[in-house]
Amino acid sequence: MPTNAQEWREETLRVAGTELSVIQGGTGNAVLVLHEELGHPGWLRWHSELARSHTLLIPQHPGFGKSPRVEWISSIRDLAGFYARVLRERNWRPIDVIGFSLGGWIAAEMAACDAAQFRRMVLVAPTGIRPPEGCIMDMFIVAARAYLDASVYSAQDTPEFAKLYGGEQTPEQFEAWEDARAETARLAWQPYMYNPSLGPLLEGVTGLPTLIIWGKQDQIVPVSAAEVYKKAIAGSELVVFDHCGHRPEIEKQAEFVERVQRFLA
Repeated sequence: MPTNAQEWREETLRVAGTELSVIQGGTGNAVLVLHEELGHPGWLRWHSELARSHTLLIPQHPGFGKSPRVEWISSIRDLAGFYARVLRERNWRPIDVIGFSLGGWIAAEMAACDAAQFRRMVLVAPTGIRPPEGCIMDMFIVAARAYLDASVYSAQDTPEFAKLYGGEQTPEQFEAWEDARAETARLAWQPYMYNPSLGPLLEGVTGLPTLIIWGKQDQIVPVSAAEVYKKAIAGSELVVFDHCGHRPEIEKQAEFVERVQRFLA
């Protein structure tokens, strides 16, 4: 998170019959940010840049971070329904959304159910669709640290890589990772990290401006899945960054921010 506490605040909302921890920062039109399968990676430079013109709302998914598990949520589609209820109760819809990896899958499921929830949608290397070439990396056969290391093309060329999840890997952080992996396993184990019906359901989505961003060298979710998403979502735009892995928001930070800001404007 940022060293300047004025950039963000964290509060617990009572919504959808449970408590939801939400990190907020910025000014301007609201953007819902849905984090990935290891949890919220911390407040990074791209957050600060985008927060100059947008209010970022970053919930910690139920069962992740400070948000308690919700037992009736047993799939990513259930989680998408949960967030649809959150948007209704908070009167946040329609809202712009950015989803990263697992968070991108959640956003896509929400759009497939009711695209009118969103004004514009950004999907950053989302899981959710089975890649036609290659496989989604199995996060459960390696340590969380190894999974994190594999998520960038070049750690030494990614300045903020060492800042992810607070930098120093404390026992508390490892425990948070294991909690996140346990909840991800509960929601997305079988089939692993995709939903066979998502692609066909997305084919009915029209009128939702969508930007899909991927790294060409993504080792977590092969870039072949990007074309499936692009084909499924009518009128969507695909941007692929070369020499980039699963985290274009920090690997190609300037280009990522410029592209997202232009899209959301």
